[in-house]
Amino acid sequence: MLDRHANAFDGPEEGHALLREQIANGDDIHSRRTFPGHVTTSAFILDATGKRILLIHHRSLDRWLQPGGHYEAPEDLAASALREAREETGMEGLVIDPWHRMSGLPIDIDSHRIPARPKRGEPEHWHHDIRYVVRARESAALRPDLTEVHGAEWRELQELEAIAPQALRNMRRLGLAHP
Repeated sequence: MLDRHANAFDGPEEGHALLREQIANGDDIHSRRTFPGHVTTSAFILDATGKRILLIHHRSLDRWLQPGGHYEAPEDLAASALREAREETGMEGLVIDPWHRMSGLPIDIDSHRIPARPKRGEPEHWHHDIRYVVRARESAALRPDLTEVHGAEWRELQELEAIAPQALRNMRRLGLAHP
């Protein structure tokens, strides 16, 4: 999947070096107890026009981000992203964008550093985030899970530039999101 994603989006073949190294070493990257990194999934929830995005205010990171969380094997990666989107926003009727079924690819793969959480016994580590575009009806009720997030709201798509610029470029390149 990493090679096919790199080819589809003109990424460097050596991209995701740590993730590739962990795969080559046989690390259980699907377990949240695997360090230095493990797989997460997230969802870029777009409205029907592709002009607005639904973001959550992440409780522990204190930032506006796309919904996401730890992958739970043997769940399908796209299904994992959809599950996280539903859990964190409380929205019904969310669906994975059809482009993913046609391509068999995520819209973005991003490895990013997560701060240590001593209370949870977690050292600083990496999340290898497999990202998907999810479609929503803005009329669907928004009921964020306030045990996980501070809130959720529709924001201008341009805000994604500060959160996930490569994902935004990929979505625009494919015509899934619009300025």
